[in-house]
Amino acid sequence: MGLFGRSGNAIRNYAIVSIIRCYGVRSRYEMEEDVMKVYTRTGDAGETSIIGGRVPKDDPRIEAYGTIDELNSFVGQAVCLAKEADFEELYLQLVQIQHELFDCGSDLAYARPREDKLKVGAELVDRLEAWLDAFEEKNPPLERFILPGGSALSSSLHVCRTVCRRAERLTVTLQRTTEINPEVRRYLNRLSDYFFVAARAANVHAGIPDVEYERSGKVFR
Repeated sequence: MGLFGRSGNAIRNYAIVSIIRCYGVRSRYEMEEDVMKVYTRTGDAGETSIIGGRVPKDDPRIEAYGTIDELNSFVGQAVCLAKEADFEELYLQLVQIQHELFDCGSDLAYARPREDKLKVGAELVDRLEAWLDAFEEKNPPLERFILPGGSALSSSLHVCRTVCRRAERLTVTLQRTTEINPEVRRYLNRLSDYFFVAARAANVHAGIPDVEYERSGKVFR
């Protein structure tokens, strides 16, 4: 038996079905005689499906939500490290963020977004800010620029932060040429701030000081 009592295949199939339902397309996974196949050959010519049509695989929309998918993979790594570090508060938040990143990708997959179909709203940004503020109250004052490092968990969260910034930049590029849910952009902007503060909180939890940039004077506070 696998995670939480389910077999590994059951979890995998559930995840695949969730992807199909979320994005409304079957370009990667098909059912054939009750066997889930991971290839369909429909993307071999360099195009892929979005909700409402097909586009090149290097389309700005694909670049944006593909990078969000990449970010989610790094968050998954941070989830594992948070569990190993016994940092339950952070662990639970990161698990929630993984689901919300999936929602961000879903919203960006709409060629013509409809408000009644969108999943990311202002309340998600509000919750991120509450989590961020709670960590900030416990973190030591920030006086100098810091480098990614300290604990393994903190380092992984800095990777999440930088990938998140790239996802945000690509989303900004996308919105110049097409309509998107603006709350996705706001969410990614705040999420990168969250990762920075959470990375510092991870070092606090581990009893490890921040790694300060050695040529930095006091630039904050």
